[in-house]
Amino acid sequence: MVKERARILVVGGGYVGMYTALRLQRRLKRELGRGEAEITVVTPDPYMTYQPFLPEAAAGAISPRHVVVPLRRVLDRCRVVIGEATAVDHAARTATVRTPATEEEGTEGIRIEYDELVLAPGSVARTLPIPGLAEHAIGFKTVEEAIGLRNHVLEQMDIASSTRDPAVRDAALTFVFVGGGYAGVEALGELEDMARYATRYYHNVRPEDMKWILVETSDRILPEVGEEMGRYTVTELRRRNIDVRLETRLDSCADRVAVLSDGSRFPTRTVVWTAGVKPHPVLAATDLPLNERGRLRCTAELSVEGVPHAWAAGDAAAVPDVTAREEGRECAPNAQHALRQARVLGDNVVHSLRGEPLETYAHKYAGSVASLGLHKGVAQIYGRKLKGYPAWFMHRTYHLSRVPTFNRKARVAAEWTLAGLFKREIVSLGSLEHPRAEFELAAGGKPSQDPPHNPKGSS
Repeated sequence: MVKERARILVVGGGYVGMYTALRLQRRLKRELGRGEAEITVVTPDPYMTYQPFLPEAAAGAISPRHVVVPLRRVLDRCRVVIGEATAVDHAARTATVRTPATEEEGTEGIRIEYDELVLAPGSVARTLPIPGLAEHAIGFKTVEEAIGLRNHVLEQMDIASSTRDPAVRDAALTFVFVGGGYAGVEALGELEDMARYATRYYHNVRPEDMKWILVETSDRILPEVGEEMGRYTVTELRRRNIDVRLETRLDSCADRVAVLSDGSRFPTRTVVWTAGVKPHPVLAATDLPLNERGRLRCTAELSVEGVPHAWAAGDAAAVPDVTAREEGRECAPNAQHALRQARVLGDNVVHSLRGEPLETYAHKYAGSVASLGLHKGVAQIYGRKLKGYPAWFMHRTYHLSRVPTFNRKARVAAEWTLAGLFKREIVSLGSLEHPRAEFELAAGGKPSQDPPHNPKGSS
């Protein structure tokens, strides 16, 4: 039994936010029923996105609806508030939240009071002041961006197939990906695989007509799978006629021309930015201690260092890795740690409320898996290296076991099974980004060329 009534605020509905709230509602089931505790989850979206499946969603292997988990259904004992936390005053135990109704009401947001704070807002794309980046690049962190990118790639193939201008055709069939981490390599591998398959249905577009370019500033890609597997990945991508440029950066993409630091220039209508992430801006709007990278300073028990009743994990937290040999090393901000940290974090919040000893988070990194397209992948699990089909199978098996809820596991498994029996879907639904265009034209108006305002959607 908790010592006194507790109001728990969870900021964020991603890996850590959802799993922590799920753990809390299970451990505090009786207290929630008696009104001795309440859990509020503040999240900008009513769903949690399982990001490792975004590349397959972009390639059409998985339906977009099946890579997201509806929070209201899963967190049925929690109060889910759709909105963005803009500030946290922990000294006063209040958070300011901007909701969809805020603009309509003409207010700065609502204030939510709490007793225990769990900060898990995740991260946002880390961008650089590169000319043309904001105007022309596409990100790859949300399901909206993944589906928008799939539609965009297929539309470029339609443009190339129908134009007689060689310059337009060349730009449409040139795809530049910036960033050699998981997101960039997996997105490139899956989309190139999809586009290569799609060319069989175009009478005048062949796989060799397309240019796929991967730009990475360091001297290796996929550092998580080790140096040997990283070199293999480069060799495998180049074997597929993908231009991998290491120790190279994007200097400009203004006027739809990608200019690289090695002097190369590529007219292109597609620049995908996956060059890292940074902590969510809300962390800077709190009175909690941050490290030099803008992440919350945390203890091995996942509490914020020196601050009672404040907890954090995932991308937002700098958690010491107690299993590492090097002193001062922190846990990597990835899904493997986030899922396990959420379980310990939820338990420690309950322990704190009940006056019990806290648990220490300790997990030795097991390894990494990455998909490079259908039946292609690389993996390093407990020191063992896999490549090709075995690694791809391991990738699917691992992530199927980790995607939340049996409902989503069954749906994803069913889609993979059906995909093995039928042909790929290569339909572009780009008109979804302009849903009113047809009606506006029929009504005598001029259809808007810009999609409805959606800060999370693709360009």
